[in-house]
This record gives sequence, structure tokens and C-alpha cells, in this order.
Amino acid sequence: MKFSRTLALILLFLAVYWSFKSLMPSYKANEDVVLEAFSTDRALEHVKQLSKEPHAVGFPGHERVKDYIISELNTMGLETTIQEGYTAGDWGNLSKATNILARIRGSGNGKALLLLSHYDSSPHSSYGASDAGSGVATILEGIRAFLSENKTPKNDIIILITDAEELGLNGADLFVNKHPWAKDVGLVLNFEARGSGGPSYMLIETNRGNGTLIKEFTKANPEFPVANSLAYSIYKMLPNDTDLTVFREDGDIEGFNFAFIDDHFDYHTALDNYERLDRNTLAHQGSYLMPLLTYFSDADLDNLKSLNDHVYFNMPFFRFISYPFEWIWPMFGLAVLAFVLLLITGFKKGKLNVKDIFKGFVPVLVSLIINGLVGYFCWTIITWWYPGFKDILHGFTYNGHTYIAVYVMFSLFICFYIYHKFRKTSTPNLLVAPIFIWLIICGLVAQYLKGASFFIVPLFGLLAGLLVTINQEKPNPFLMVFLALPAVLIYSPFIKMFPVGLGLKMMVAATVFTTLLFFLALPFFGQLKSKGRLAYLFLLLFFAFGISSHIQSDFNEERPKPSSLLYVYNADEDSSQWATYDHELIGWNSQFLGDGKRKPKAETISSKYRTNLSYVADAPKKDIPMPYVDTVMDTIIGPNRVIELCITPKRNVNRLEVFANPMEFSKAKVNRIELSSHFLENRSSKLVTHYISNNDFTELQLEFPKDSVLELTLYEASNDLMTHPDFSIPERPKKSIPTPFVLNDAILTIKTLRFE
Repeated sequence: MKFSRTLALILLFLAVYWSFKSLMPSYKANEDVVLEAFSTDRALEHVKQLSKEPHAVGFPGHERVKDYIISELNTMGLETTIQEGYTAGDWGNLSKATNILARIRGSGNGKALLLLSHYDSSPHSSYGASDAGSGVATILEGIRAFLSENKTPKNDIIILITDAEELGLNGADLFVNKHPWAKDVGLVLNFEARGSGGPSYMLIETNRGNGTLIKEFTKANPEFPVANSLAYSIYKMLPNDTDLTVFREDGDIEGFNFAFIDDHFDYHTALDNYERLDRNTLAHQGSYLMPLLTYFSDADLDNLKSLNDHVYFNMPFFRFISYPFEWIWPMFGLAVLAFVLLLITGFKKGKLNVKDIFKGFVPVLVSLIINGLVGYFCWTIITWWYPGFKDILHGFTYNGHTYIAVYVMFSLFICFYIYHKFRKTSTPNLLVAPIFIWLIICGLVAQYLKGASFFIVPLFGLLAGLLVTINQEKPNPFLMVFLALPAVLIYSPFIKMFPVGLGLKMMVAATVFTTLLFFLALPFFGQLKSKGRLAYLFLLLFFAFGISSHIQSDFNEERPKPSSLLYVYNADEDSSQWATYDHELIGWNSQFLGDGKRKPKAETISSKYRTNLSYVADAPKKDIPMPYVDTVMDTIIGPNRVIELCITPKRNVNRLEVFANPMEFSKAKVNRIELSSHFLENRSSKLVTHYISNNDFTELQLEFPKDSVLELTLYEASNDLMTHPDFSIPERPKKSIPTPFVLNDAILTIKTLRFE
């Protein structure tokens, strides 16, 4: 029996490994792939060409990437067109977008299938290999393979490679609202990335129910589906939109997102390059595209809308499982009924008693509280010990995977140690409390987070475990492991997913999920005589991974530290400053901020994650030309005052940001594009950001109450601090990279205009 329990324990650990391993295909270099099939190697060649240099809107590399994509589509025999125009999206971010379009004509008259990704990289240092060179490469290779079959699809297939996605989904906005093909689209497949590796998650975009989309996705039968309705429920709560969001919101067009999020530390950085893109991940994107392209190019795309929602999740062997929301409460009711019947049976057979049942709540609550608190304070502890990690704005460090292992090992140590202390309490009595806690969780998600209602599925395994332990003194350990398999195979990837996708500040999700998963395997763990030894084994592993994480905590060429430097000239004060977002300076920028650094008096310019400048220091004044501001119109029309300004750069710039004092604008236009009333009503201080191409001017037309005083602050920035002839900035050391998400390596000027 002891050998059986040991072997069963090994099988349980192998199931944990398989829950991760089975998520993606395995890439094999130089694999002989027929022309009619998707080749990861051929897609990689596209990635290499697309990611030779940063290619954000207005950057020199942007035009080269655009020309490459057009050339590749033309080589396939497709007629390629471009769509160009200004949009400001919903965020007040103006840019000129140049979309790339091609169309494969189908034999039918139904709606078209649209393949979507974007070709611009994030300003200003990202090479865009994953985000979204991988998406463009997937589509180029997928279309090539599809055309090689010489088969005419029933539906038209539109290829749309958008521009300016990183600036505000501008290219998608331009297509959905201004291109005649938009009305033809019935379904969109969008390929994206928020990291450089890991499995690609399928997320649905729909204004109604997902029922029909889930049924059709199941029929398409992709080999490695990674998707669950909880992930999408969380996605909808976060402010992370993609191009596909515009199709849903502005065009009421359904679609599927396919996005990978692991190695999040590479996202939007100079590390988003060809070498660091996970080859298995690119193969995973291809494994989605080909079956979906084959199926939906012939499917009925006119009837994808549904009023019904489905719960769905993936699981090895079964691939993709779904059921309608209508099953949620009956399944919950069945679980409650089974629990009550098991309690009655247990009391009748003398296997349960009230005293020991209440004792069983102690290890449940203590382990949840300890592991929850440790996970909650994870990021605080890590950044206190390693302050330089505060400058990784993603919140996921290079050794983040090791930190996940550290906290998972600690959580398992706590669970095994506490339950070892309660080893004299029988397993059936110990199982009542975890079942009760899980029923509460399942009831809450059934009411408030229906996408997570598949949580009830592994609970039936725990209930079955209680049934077996009530009726058998020494249950078969392999049976107990079998009953825990649904929990292990479904939940294990969740332990990694949350801190990877949302940052180490969400480590609490990993520690709590580990604890809850332990409860689901308790029918097996409860019969182990070695819980104490296992506790110390996991404690030893906790220290081993802890030491490993410390060894990996330094910054070097493989794990470079983000750093930032700005030169800021304020024309209102006639003052010049060096500025940085860094909490921990490195030698490279400390030579400019050094001993004279101080906290800035006020916020200067908006940044993602609401990141503000950390330090400023006095800088020598340079002759930086200010923009020319021409007041084209200033007049009173009825109760309103109308002002029209034309702001023209006097140097090569990349970005103009205009802030306005708190006031009500009845109308605002930038380069004749009207800003949405929703944005104007909900803006804080920013009025508009213009990401400038070809040193274009910015034309503002503002309408506001005539008795108001208007104050505009202009922030004009160029990403040329490192190359500007008036500065002698040394090259950034190889063990550092430009900080993403903030204005960096830039010359910034500030000027205030007041209209009384």
C-alpha cells in the first residue's frame, strides 16, 4: 500500500506537469512541412524581417515594415490596397494610420471572414517581434498555405493589417468606421501578444451571448485550445483593449482574440525581438489559424449572434468543454444535494461527528489566511528587498517564474504542515470543511462571476472522494488521484496565469489557488502518512527556489534593467532639467541627476500605469526650438467662444500632448477629427495626444463657454536625445534597456497658452 501511495503521488505530480505541457504544440526546427501546411519556420522568417528595428508610427522603420507586408501579399498574387487617414479613437490619441488590405474572393454571397493583426510597434524602443510581428507572420504564412491548396472558399477572406494599434486602436477605428468593406465582415480572427511566450489564450469579443461562437469554435476543432470563460470575464474588467474591441463596439462584429502573455517582462521593450519569441508559441498561433481559417471560410457567418452564454474551459484529452449558463444553478444544486446526502450518510455510519468536522475548519482557514497574506504582500516584500524591480513597470520580473515557484512551494509547505498536525482527525471529517468552502465559492461565482462557474466541475471529484472515504477505510490511492485529476488539470495553469498576466502583485491568486487545489486533492493527501516529510520537502524546495530567485535577481545583459532619461525645457519658467522615471538610478543616468536630484514639483506628461517622474535635476540650457502657434480664429458665436490654433513643429518631433485646465468643452476637433463627447466629459486634464508623422502640424478647434478662461499646456517631445548633436549622451550600457510605457530618451519642451 505504501508503494501504491508513493506511485500515486508521482502520478499526481506528472499530471501537474502534463497540465502545462499539453497546452501547446512543440516546435521542431527545420521540420519538413508541405506547402499546403502552416510552417513555423516560414513564419519565423517573416518575424525576422518585421522586427529588424523599432517601427512605431512616425519612425523610419515603420515605412519599411509596411512595404515588406505589401510585397509579401503581392507575391502571393493578392491585390493589395492601403487605407490612410487620421483618427483619434476613444482616448483622444490622434495619429495618421495606414492600413494594409487584401481580399480573397469567395464563391458565395455571405459575410466575409477577416484576419486581423497590426504592424506598428510600441513607441519607442520595441522591435515588435511578438507584438504584433508574430500576428502578422501568422497571417502571412497561414494565407500562403491556404492559397497553396488552390481551393475557392465560400466566403470572402479579408486580410487587414492595421496601423497605430499601439497609439489608440486608430487603424481599426479607421477601417470599421470609414472603409466600405467593414459592413461585409461577419467574423474576425485577431492575433495579438502581451509578452513573448507561453500559450495563446482564446478570448471572445461579442456584444451579446457567446453561445453560437463557442459552438462554432468547437466545430472548427483546433488541436490546442487554451481558453476559459473566467479569463474572458476578467479581460472584460481590465482596461486592455485590442483592435478587435473596435469591431465589437463600433461595428457590432463578433470575433476571436488569440493572444499570449507569458514572458511579460519583454512586452513593449527592446527585448521584444526575434531571438526571444518562443517558437512553440508561434506554432500555437498557427495551430489556431489553420483549422479556423478552413472552417470559417466555408461556414455561415451571417448567424453568429446569440442571446445565450456558455461556460467553457479547456482540459487535456477532452480539449474544449462548454455548457450553457442554464446549467449553472442545477449543477450547483446537485452539488449541494450530494453534500447534504453525504453528510447524512456519514453521520448514520458513524464516520462523521460534529466535533471533528468543526476541527476540520481550522486547517482550512489557517492555511487560506497564511497563504493569502503571504501572496498579498509578495510584491511589497520583493520590491523592498530589491528596489530596482520597481522600475519593471510590468510588475513581472525576469525571475518572476522562479518567484511563482517560491510562493507555490511555501503554500504547499503550509498546507502539508498544518494538515500533518491534524493527522489524527479522520479524512472524512477533514473533507467537510473544504467542500463547504468550495460550495460557497461556487455559489458566489454562479451569482456574480458566471464565467468561473466551471469551478463546480472539480468539486464533484471532491464529493466523490468524500463518498469513497465514508465507505472505505483504505481507499485505493489511484482512485483518489483519478478523482483529483479534473482539479489538477484545470487549475494548475491558473496558478501561473494570474501573476504572469497581471504581475507579481497578483501572487495572492497563485497562493490561494494552490491552497484551494490542495483541498480538492485532500481525499488522496489525507491518507498519506508522510505529510510531515512532504511539508519539509516543500520547505526545502521553498529555500532552494528562494536562493535561485536571489541569484537571478541581478541585472545583466540577459536581464537588463529598464532606465530612463529626459531633457525637459520649460519655456514658461525658462528652466532646463534632466528627468527620470527610475526609482533606482544606474551609473548611466546618475551622472546627469546624481547628487543634485530632487523630487519633481508637478506631473509633466501622461504615461501608462500612471507612472510619474521620480527625480529631476538642473540641466544646462540648450537652444531647443519651440513650436510655432498660430491663432487662426478667436471669435464669439452665441454663448460660446471658438478658438482655432495651428501648432507647427520647428524641429523633428514624434509627439505633441495638449493638456487643458478643467472646463467644459462643447466641441473639440484636432486636425478636423472631432473628439468624442464621452471622452471630453470624462477626461481629467489631457485634451489630446498627437503622434506625429512627417513632422505634421496639429490643428485644434475648441468650443467652450465664452466666460471661461482657457489654459493649454503644450508638451512637445522628440525621441532623439541620444542622437541630437547638441547633446553628448553616452550609449546606454548593455545591461540596461529603455524603460517602456513612458516618454524616454527624449527632448521635451513645455509651453503654456492662456486665453482670457
